[in-house]
Amino acid sequence: MNLTDKVKAYIDSLSYVGLLGKWRFTPAGDPMFQGESGQYFAKRLSEMREKVGDGEHVATSKALGWEK
Repeated sequence: MNLTDKVKAYIDSLSYVGLLGKWRFTPAGDPMFQGESGQYFAKRLSEMREKVGDGEHVATSKALGWEK
């Protein structure tokens, strides 16, 4: 998917919980995770992961669980 201003703004608007939840639960093949938007999403998630640190990441991951 092309990284339009609208897509970029949407990704930027997501909290770490929102990013991680989408990463974990969106079905494989979703256009959001392909091409430019996928690269940007992964970069943003990585930056937020680094920002929140290990403790918050683990807590967030556990809170989300594996099934929705």
